[in-house]
Amino acid sequence: MLIDRNQSMLLLVDVQERLLPAMHEAQRVLDNTIWVTRVAQRLGVPVAASEQYPRGLGHTHADLRALLTAECIAEKLHFSCVAAQCLGRLPGGDRRQVVLCGIESHVCVLQTALELRGQGKDVFLLADAVSSRKPADKDLALARMRDHGVEIVSREMLAFEWLRQAGSAEFKDISSNFVR
Repeated sequence: MLIDRNQSMLLLVDVQERLLPAMHEAQRVLDNTIWVTRVAQRLGVPVAASEQYPRGLGHTHADLRALLTAECIAEKLHFSCVAAQCLGRLPGGDRRQVVLCGIESHVCVLQTALELRGQGKDVFLLADAVSSRKPADKDLALARMRDHGVEIVSREMLAFEWLRQAGSAEFKDISSNFVR
């Protein structure tokens, strides 16, 4: 199954100011999350973000927050965005496919992914845009999600599936500005 930009949304899970620095390869996660957010926006794919207990963990990282409107960000206390019931009010929350990135892989991302699968959603996880404090926790989370039907993809896999073909103005734009 391919990721369809007309049926998918991008969900940025808890990429927050005070949480991000504790992550393994934090800058890579931030850079890749910004990259995929910009690609999604260029292609008209809805982008939303969650914030886990922002009073304690801070808000969405400023570089990402600058790309989003306030209506695209939901606060939560539950680890899972599904359990927090915040997806319904976010852009694209009603779409069949959900592309996930964020932190931590083995907590909020994992619980969100598994509960989305439980709702019958097609879930795609960006392996190069997730992390945990410990690499072993990320590895276990990816294996568990894969075992439960979550498709593990890279940012370029996602971009080319959203594009579907070469030769268009969109392809030229994404290719020249994002794929180098």
